[in-house]
Amino acid sequence: MIFEDLPTTPTSEELIDKAFSRAARAGKAQGGLEAQQSMLQTASNIISDNLENVVTAWPDFAYEDDVHPFYYELADAIVDVDELRQSLSEVMWASRKAREIHEEYQPRLRKTDVDTARKHRKQAFARLADIVEQVDDHLLYINEARNDLRDLPEIDPEEPTIVVAGYPNVGKSSFVNGVTRARGETASYPFTTRGIGVGHFEHEHIRYQLVDTPGLLDRPPAERNEIESQAVSAIEHLADCMLVMVDPSGECGYPIESQLELRDSIAAQFEEVPVLTVANKIDREEVWNSDVEEMDADYTMSIETDENVETVLEATIEAVDHEPELPFEE
Repeated sequence: MIFEDLPTTPTSEELIDKAFSRAARAGKAQGGLEAQQSMLQTASNIISDNLENVVTAWPDFAYEDDVHPFYYELADAIVDVDELRQSLSEVMWASRKAREIHEEYQPRLRKTDVDTARKHRKQAFARLADIVEQVDDHLLYINEARNDLRDLPEIDPEEPTIVVAGYPNVGKSSFVNGVTRARGETASYPFTTRGIGVGHFEHEHIRYQLVDTPGLLDRPPAERNEIESQAVSAIEHLADCMLVMVDPSGECGYPIESQLELRDSIAAQFEEVPVLTVANKIDREEVWNSDVEEMDADYTMSIETDENVETVLEATIEAVDHEPELPFEE
């Protein structure tokens, strides 16, 4: 996952202390003018290099090759990508200014006496510290963003993906766990109270992703907050097939009419991908006595008895219609 290995961003105080303490050690190893020159070079290099490393550790949000639209929108829902990019830009500016200060002051330390050189070096140190302190808030924001984004679930947007939706307690997690044997394989979004379930299975040597989204696609759009709505928009870039589960038995606590209304809203938002409606719990006696056709379901199944589960899985694979890229043949 692209945000998982982002390094911790130093605070301005930590970076200044690191640069000046290293510079002091470098100066002790030299004498005269050479000591002042070495101190300035060491401090400016540490500050410039560390600030540049903060920026280059991040993917470039301006390029889709660096950040898939799924992760771009997900990141934007959590940290505000525009503000993050502005902070990264300010830190890169500070990196360049540190180099400019070195280039400005280093010639002054060559052909002069030691006391004057020490005076110029101290002036340069004060300006270096001021530059770093100017971007302190940006460094803090970048580190906060790193802490928020590094815990996102590891999802490969390039893998064929089936997103499972529907009201709570209709059997979504049981389906994902049963098909993928992914019990416990969950990660947590920072903006939901429950973990998102991610499982995998293989069919004809192709790896498929099954995603269960509690807290996002388990209630009407009007009940989602702004961040959750944006997260659903991110999932639009991920889904190759939507599997909407309904519970005609009523055990989930929601009438079938409400469940189908949620299905219709999902179908409207994900109009670019196939949407399959699957009625679960058909083993229940109360379902036997109901008119299954009124549920407007594409398929019926029982996860508890394993009835038609494989049929539903095969239907989602067919709906995804994934064709693997073949090696170029001359």
